[in-house]
Amino acid sequence: MGLPLVLVAAAFPLPASADPAPLAAVSGLVKSVQGTGSPAAHGATANWVVGYDDQASATGAAAVTDAVGAGQSYQSGSLHAPPGWTPSWSTDGSTFTGTEPASGVTAVRASNPRSGPDATSLSGALTPPVQAVTTATGGDGFTPLLYRTPDGTLQAWNVFHHVNTTNPKLVCTDVGTGQRCPGGPWPKPLNTTPGPLGNGATGDIASTLTPQYVRNPAAPAQVYYPALTASSVGVGCLDLAAAANCGYWSLTATGGSPSAVNSIAGLVESGGNLYGVVSTGAVVCWTMATKTACGGQPYAPIVPPSNNQPGNTLAHIYGAMTVVAGKVFATTSVPGAGRPSLGCFDPGTASACANWPTWKPVGPPGNYTYNAYTAFNAAGDQVGACSSTTGGTDVTTCFALDGSALPAPPVAAALPGGVYVFNPEVVTDPAGHLRSYLAIWNGGNPGAALCHDWTTGAACAGLPGPITHPSAAGGNTRDYGYTFDPPTGCLLGLGDGGVLFSMDPATGATPCVRSGGQVTLKPGDFYCDGGTGHVQGYTAARLAGITPANVNFAASRVTVVDQNGAVVPTPGFAPDGSVDLSGVSAAAHTSLTVTTSLVLTGAGDFGGGNQPQLVVDYAGDAPQLCFRTTIAADCAVTSVANTATGTDTTGAFTSNTVTLPVAPGAGCTPTVVVQKEICTSATVAKCGPGGAGPWAKQAPVGLLGLLNATAYWRITVTNQGPVGITAGQVVDSVEPSCQTGPFTLAAGASKQVYCSTYALLSLFPITNRAKAGYLPVNVPPSTPPTYTDWSSAKACSLLCAL
Repeated sequence: MGLPLVLVAAAFPLPASADPAPLAAVSGLVKSVQGTGSPAAHGATANWVVGYDDQASATGAAAVTDAVGAGQSYQSGSLHAPPGWTPSWSTDGSTFTGTEPASGVTAVRASNPRSGPDATSLSGALTPPVQAVTTATGGDGFTPLLYRTPDGTLQAWNVFHHVNTTNPKLVCTDVGTGQRCPGGPWPKPLNTTPGPLGNGATGDIASTLTPQYVRNPAAPAQVYYPALTASSVGVGCLDLAAAANCGYWSLTATGGSPSAVNSIAGLVESGGNLYGVVSTGAVVCWTMATKTACGGQPYAPIVPPSNNQPGNTLAHIYGAMTVVAGKVFATTSVPGAGRPSLGCFDPGTASACANWPTWKPVGPPGNYTYNAYTAFNAAGDQVGACSSTTGGTDVTTCFALDGSALPAPPVAAALPGGVYVFNPEVVTDPAGHLRSYLAIWNGGNPGAALCHDWTTGAACAGLPGPITHPSAAGGNTRDYGYTFDPPTGCLLGLGDGGVLFSMDPATGATPCVRSGGQVTLKPGDFYCDGGTGHVQGYTAARLAGITPANVNFAASRVTVVDQNGAVVPTPGFAPDGSVDLSGVSAAAHTSLTVTTSLVLTGAGDFGGGNQPQLVVDYAGDAPQLCFRTTIAADCAVTSVANTATGTDTTGAFTSNTVTLPVAPGAGCTPTVVVQKEICTSATVAKCGPGGAGPWAKQAPVGLLGLLNATAYWRITVTNQGPVGITAGQVVDSVEPSCQTGPFTLAAGASKQVYCSTYALLSLFPITNRAKAGYLPVNVPPSTPPTYTDWSSAKACSLLCAL
């Protein structure tokens, strides 16, 4: 009796039928060329395009490398890398640099440390909660200048105030790490000559006592600042993105008598012009659009002189500036027994404001001021200017535009004597209230902020007064001022203690336990072939590398604006931290700037090698890398080719090779000659292909009889260059067997054709002619052939001449 089937199966298991595991997808590159037609002309510009087909399933580094093929040269400045990718160049094909060489580029590359799994996206780092940094600012840093790099890294720049011309005074701090930015050593000098920042005591610009900064609206990474040189005062320019000086423009010479220009205060902007006040009390003016001094400036003084003694260059102005409804207000102090005063300048008339025939005192004799700030009404309208003066008794005074008195903010009016007060940062809170945060120290105060709510006309609700920072250097911050960072919703402060710290404007807490990021996505910038239809639509913004439970989404905010600055309605955060953008038209909104301000319940997602990101996606074709080359004028170049390579988390891959034929120009016309000969040997074996002959233009009488009445011909076609030929063909006037083709012939090469004619012995000679027709390589279709001159040889029978 047989064993049960189940036992047989157990003893001898049968192989299971299963499909093989699918191979993991590998990314790819698709290569094309445009701008030349085919064939291309010598000297033409070729735009090489490579599309990156991302198949990665994990985020990681990716790179695309493209070598400049033989017969062409790279066009300077032509490399286009998709947003989020870093371009680099090489002159040897292996060593790449992030600065384009002046010449000799042989390969280009674009790399992305966070590519995949979606190449049609752009990401920016989410800023971690900013911890207090007690050394990175390097010293007396005044107010911070904030800049976000393209990868989302938040930098805080600062200029040490009241430092002489040569000494270094500029510092950059990576806010996320608390370390100084790359490119040190820091601090660095400021210089009038545009170009990269230098090192050491090589500066030629001195910093002022209470500098105020204005961003270039056409290039927000560029900062204009009040500058003082050995011979003039004017406008300096600092490019935070390039880490470079970007110019200096003189407004007026230093010196003079009996009232001398020793320094400058400001700068502030009104109507596209920058305004400052010099030691004499005069107003100076510079137009941003034209980068020139305003006509007629310096204008008449609007405030008393401050430290204007002749020969006292670098003596600083005690005062500051602000703009109220387009009018420019300034304060100055007269050291000693003078009174601090406030003046008003009307840019429309280039003179003192109406109802301000002279300046107005803002404090008692002996007091001085470091500030001038705008006053608002409950509706948020700019209505006047204030100044908080320092002395035995601190006094805050405010005036309306018409010169009448305004009530002073209570938090400032209540200050004890000896407290220094500096210009405030103005922030609108989530409830729509307009708040001013004034920095203070001295007079028994080691450093604090005062918050005035203009909407309520009182101290800011929910905040202590003053707001101290005990967790930052033990509270010894000696605050100079704050800068609001919209993505995080935090205030970043600096002070005389050289401490960079953050403060939550809603609670006053230090550090500010918030995060934020900003990404501007313009899908069209991912393409460089000039085509249309690449973009299908936006998809979503999302938080990557952050735990949703660590974010209070109810208190957090996301805002989206388009290329015109118009707010684009969105549904806000979903529970997973994403924001649906699928309803936003990519045609109507060609660019989106997504800003997230996150209130955290914990900071555990930051640090330990984890860097959370804000990612914004769109649906579209594979992004493109492009560069242009010039095809060589050398006639020897008959084609150019290009192949790209890449690597990402899927492995290494290579593009298709594109070969572009090159048509010869007018200077590359080939020279082809034909030589027709007849064999003069009486031995048939010497008259065939490759035969030694001899060969001549004419055979002697009687030779045909020795060769059985047969004439043996040799036709030699020679291409003397400079380019090859195609469609070559021998045409013979007598003997059809001599006609041959088509054939190609490279420059400098020859081709021989052997044929024969049976010639009956007669009285008359036989003359045979041949010529060649051909086309130069790579000529356009339908080009008619070119023919050589005829070449002839003669076979004599009984006579060679009649």
